[in-house]
This record gives sequence, C-alpha cells and structure tokens, in this order.
Amino acid sequence: MSSTTITASSRSPQQPIKTSLPSRIAEHFRRYWELWLLTLPALVFVALFAYVPMWGIQLAFREFDPDKGLTGGDFVGFKYFNKFFHSPLFGEIMTNTVRISLWTLVMGFLFPIILALLINQIHSPKIKGFVQTITYMPHFISIVVIVSMLNIFLAPNTGIIGQFFGDESLMGSTGAITAVYWISEVWQHCGWNAIIYLAALSSVDTSLYEAAKLDGAGRLQLIRYVDFPAILPTCGVLLILNMGSVLNVGFDKIYLMQNTLNLPATEVISTYVYKIGMINFQFSYSTAIGLFNTVINFIFLVSANAISKRVSNASIF
Repeated sequence: MSSTTITASSRSPQQPIKTSLPSRIAEHFRRYWELWLLTLPALVFVALFAYVPMWGIQLAFREFDPDKGLTGGDFVGFKYFNKFFHSPLFGEIMTNTVRISLWTLVMGFLFPIILALLINQIHSPKIKGFVQTITYMPHFISIVVIVSMLNIFLAPNTGIIGQFFGDESLMGSTGAITAVYWISEVWQHCGWNAIIYLAALSSVDTSLYEAAKLDGAGRLQLIRYVDFPAILPTCGVLLILNMGSVLNVGFDKIYLMQNTLNLPATEVISTYVYKIGMINFQFSYSTAIGLFNTVINFIFLVSANAISKRVSNASIF
C-alpha cells in the first residue's frame, strides 16, 4: 500500500503539449476558416485603400520630383513640418480647426443622446417611429444642398432667418460662421446618430422601468437611473471613436461655406492642404501637413481610449 501511494504521489501532473506557432496558426485557420473567408472582402478593401496609400507618407520627408516618383526625391527630413510650424497662418489655421472641431464634437455628441432619451420616453410606437423618421431624414440630404439652403435661409433681409439680422450676413460673419457650421451639422446628423443609442435603450429590461415606477420614479428619474446607465458604455466607445477625428473638419462642407468675408475663420487644415497640394502643387508640403493632422488625431484617440479604460473599463482596444 505504501509503495503504491509513493509511486502515485511521485508522478508529476500531465504537462500540456507545446506546439509551435505555425502549428497553432494552422489549427486556428482550420477551425475558423469560414469566418476568415467571410471577412476577406473587408480585409482586402481596408488593406487596399487604407494601408497601401500609406506608402506615400514618405513624400512628407522628401522633395517631390515628378520624374523620380514618390520615393525618388531628395530626403529633406522635417523641412516641411518646420515650414508649416513657422508659417504665419499656422496659429490661425490651428485655432479655426480646433474651435470648429470641438464645437461640432461636443454638440454632435450630446444632442443625439438627448434626442434618443426623449424619443425613448414616447410610448406610442407610431408616434415614436414618425419622430425618429423625421429626425434622421436630413442625414440623406447632400452637402451641396445643405450649403445652398444655408445661403438661402441666411441671406440678409430676404432669408427666413437672415431677415432678423438686417444687413448683416451670417454666412460672411467670422463670429457667427462657427455656430452656423455646428448647428447645421447637429441638425443634419442628430437623428441618424441617435439610432445607435435607441438600439442600446431597446435592450433595457422592461422590469427595471416597472420597478422604478413602483418606487415613485417620474420620467426624469427613469432617464437618470435607468436609461442613462444603459447607454453609458455605448457613449464611452463612441466618444473614443470621435476623438480619433477631433481635428478633422469635414472638407466638403467647410470649403463650400467659405467666402472672402469668413475666410479668416473658416480656413482649416483640410482646406489648406487642398489649396497647397492641388492648387499650388506643393505635394510634399501638403503631405506633411496632412500627416501632422493624422498624428495629432492618433494621439487623441490613444489618450481617450486609455483614460476611458482606466475610468470606466470601456475601451476599443
């Protein structure tokens, strides 16, 4: 008995069989090849249109020579970055970009949440569907049409809104153009952006509402203690994603809204890059400015993700 016990106790536990990395990869694809096949078109699309063009980033560090291509010009280091940083327009462009971006980011983030919370309190399915449809329809209006509507509505003396401001043109005012931009952005995309919050609210257990009502909770208490906690993780993830484009002001709209009167307040990085690169043919300089913008956005994205992960344990990576 003792010898049997000793023999049994002296045996070491069975060690897991270690396999090589190629074997584990082969096993993974053998088990999940259907999922990889399903995602293959998306992977090819991202690789072709997002990663392959990154080869041209090196143009920001070279003197572009049309005869030598993207990689044949002389290496100049950070010459064009320093040129942009010391440009007389640097402060104005960065101020305009940050001001317009932050107003659009903050208001475009808050109003869809408020709209979704209000729509969720409508008990009639028909009225709720009607309100939701009306609010997200402007999302499908062309940007050219939106800017044309702004010019008509804000025209001095004759516009529906502009007539209340007399001879002052809101589209030409450097003080009002930022508000015109973000208010029109919120109006156009608020209903569409609220859809994801409504989807999150639809998953809330109805028993929570019933229990809260039994405790005497009103509509504001239901929103505060039931609805808002339910969409808080979604809000965190969307805020992180929005931080990745904090300096990206939509080129199409702001470019169409520009005129000689409001140019000091509407010249942003995206429009400046277009004018430098496509109009003045300074391709290396415009690439450097665009790369600088991308790096700043990446820093904002990583920082926001790290802060959110530490504070609320909600992150995208």
